[in-house]
Amino acid sequence: MNYICPICGFDKLVNPPYDEKGNESYDICLCCAFEYGVDDFNYGLVNVFERYRMDWINEGAKWFYPSHRPVKRER
Repeated sequence: MNYICPICGFDKLVNPPYDEKGNESYDICLCCAFEYGVDDFNYGLVNVFERYRMDWINEGAKWFYPSHRPVKRER
């Protein structure tokens, strides 16, 4: 089962960002580089996802691990 990053929408996370009790996974998204349990506290808890997403987009929305970027399929 894969999970979706709440920041960038990357849908291949191996673990959920947070468990059912709200505990962080401390995993890093391969796309936007958000580290659950670290970046959410570095940005403060108010609108953390929106703020991080805006910063990521404003910096070019670059892939943290480009080798994991999906390949576009031609139609």
